[in-house]
Parts: sequence; structure tokens; C-alpha cells
Amino acid sequence: MKSSTGPSKRPVWFQDRQFNFLIGVNILVVLVATWMSHGQFLDIDNLQSMGGQLPELGLLALGIMLSMVSGNGGIDLSGVGLANLSGMVAAMLLPHMVSGDDSPALYTGVFVCIVVLIGLVGGVLNGVVIAKLRLTPILCTLGTQLLFTGIAVVLSNGASVRVEYVDPLSSIGNGTFLQVPISLWIFIAAVLLLGWILKRTPFGLRLYLMGTNPKAAFYAGIPRARMLIVTYGLCGTLASLAGLISATHTSSAKWDYGNSYLLIAILIAVMGGVNPAGGYGRIVCVFLAATVLQFLSSLFNLLGVSQFFGDCAWGFLLLASLAFAGGERVRAIFGIGGAAPKRQVPPPPASTGR
Repeated sequence: MKSSTGPSKRPVWFQDRQFNFLIGVNILVVLVATWMSHGQFLDIDNLQSMGGQLPELGLLALGIMLSMVSGNGGIDLSGVGLANLSGMVAAMLLPHMVSGDDSPALYTGVFVCIVVLIGLVGGVLNGVVIAKLRLTPILCTLGTQLLFTGIAVVLSNGASVRVEYVDPLSSIGNGTFLQVPISLWIFIAAVLLLGWILKRTPFGLRLYLMGTNPKAAFYAGIPRARMLIVTYGLCGTLASLAGLISATHTSSAKWDYGNSYLLIAILIAVMGGVNPAGGYGRIVCVFLAATVLQFLSSLFNLLGVSQFFGDCAWGFLLLASLAFAGGERVRAIFGIGGAAPKRQVPPPPASTGR
């Protein structure tokens, strides 16, 4: 006879109410959208359009997630400013270094390297200031957001900067591979890589522990300063990838592009079940939250619905997800798949009667 107190035999996936909720909402939205649009929602052009729009917000949301998981009220508000600055600097600097007409592959490679390098440097700057000066992350990244935006305004005099058209470079934001947008492949690769890092490497375990119980992390010898620098460096790199996709998609970069993206990225992270207090967050749930918002946005565009109604629908979804899965927010340090089993405490030794 099986013990009723034994561990659950259900797969880990189905033990997470947030995951179940987001899967259900995604399926429901796709079915309703297909019906209301008379099948136009599943048209290959519309699917490719959604796939090309998703990565920018998704990459920013992944950066928000990493900063939240680190704990101590961590949140990176500088992502949009850093994304715009990285694309703008690369577009202004590269024509003086490499000719796009003579060496399109080299031009594309150097452009990508400059964008990612600037994002990494900006993220490390955030991490160093937060770790060494012990500033509150939300205030630090708000300051660096203004700093990055100010530098972009000064460099461009507030105008848009044209990104030179080079076929391989333009393909990053507009091309497809196997009928799937290349930008979506980049986003999927980032999701898979970060999921592996957080779940399978010592860095991920330390990050979750640091966000769950900073005192235990300190006594465990986890280098807090180094962890924060690496974490915010990753956030900056993700933001720069969003800036790369944005610049290559529109063939331009501007200091105020995507100003509304920050709040939407935070919405995606929270709706994906990331604990703002730190210590818990699942990459797959953030990915599903991003797809829900993208599906709804595309449906509203197809139906000609006002974006104000879209904001209302997103707010309702956020409240519904918090209400549905609120009890699942308390996790153990391995909180990737439901609560860990309770540790069995051995009974005290029997008295000898002496």
C-alpha cells in the first residue's frame, strides 16, 4: 500500500499554479483570438509579426527578473535607457571604423560586439554602485537610467541616429530563419541559456539563496558584491540585446524609443510569478507571461481595439495571476518547481530510566 504522506508523483511542471495559470491563459487567448479574427490570428504573417515584436520586451523582462531574484528590493530600471544608448553609440561610432559596403559581415559583427559591450559595461556599473556603495537598487538604477538617457541625448542632440543598412545586420531585426524571426531565435536562446544557468549552475543556486535569505547567504560564504556585479552585468547585456534588435528592426536609434517598455517589462516579470522581494522566479513563466501580453496586443490590433482597453486587460490579468497563484510565492531556496519537502527531524533518544 502506498503511503499517503509520500512525495507527490505529479510532474514538477504541474505543481506550479502560476505555470498552470499562464498555460491556460495562453491557450484561451489563442482560441478566442482565432475565433474572433476568423483565423487571421494564426496567419503566418501575423505569427511572424508577433514573433518579431516579442523579443524586445521579453529580453527586458528577463533582466527585470534577474534583478528581482537577487533580493534586497532589487530591480533594474535602467534597461530601456541602456538599450537605446548601446544602439545609438554603435550606429554613430561604427561607420568611422568599418565600411558596411566593403565588409558587411565584419560590420555586423563589430556592431553587435559594440552594442553588447556597452550593455555589459552599463550593467557592471549598476552592480558596482549597488554592491560597493550599498545603494538601494531601485534608486541606483533610476539614476543610471537618467544618466544613460542624458548621454544619449547629448551625443545625438536629441535627434534620431540612422543605422546604416547592411543586409546581415538588418536581418537580425527583420530576417527569418526556418520561417521564424531571427530576433525570436535570439530571445529563445537567451531563455534557454538563463534557464540553464539559474537551475543547473552554482551561480543560480547562490542567487536564489541570496534573494531568499541574505543572512544565510552571508554565513554560507557567498560573495554578495561579486554576485550583484555579475547579475546586473547580465541585466545590462540582456538590455543591449533588446537595443540591438530595436536598432536593426527600425534602422534607427533614439534616446526616447520604447519609454513605455519599462512598466510593461515589470508587468511581465511580476505576472510571471517573480517575487519582487527576491528569491523566486521561473524563466519559463516569464516567457509565458510575455507571450500572453503579445497575443493580446496582436488581437487588439487586429480588432481595432483601443490600446487603453489593452492596458485595462493587462492590469486585470496581473491581478488574476496574483490572486490565483499568490499562495505559491513562498518557496524554498530550490523554488524552481514547487515547495521542497519538509526535512524529517529524527525523534529524541528514548530515556534509559536512570
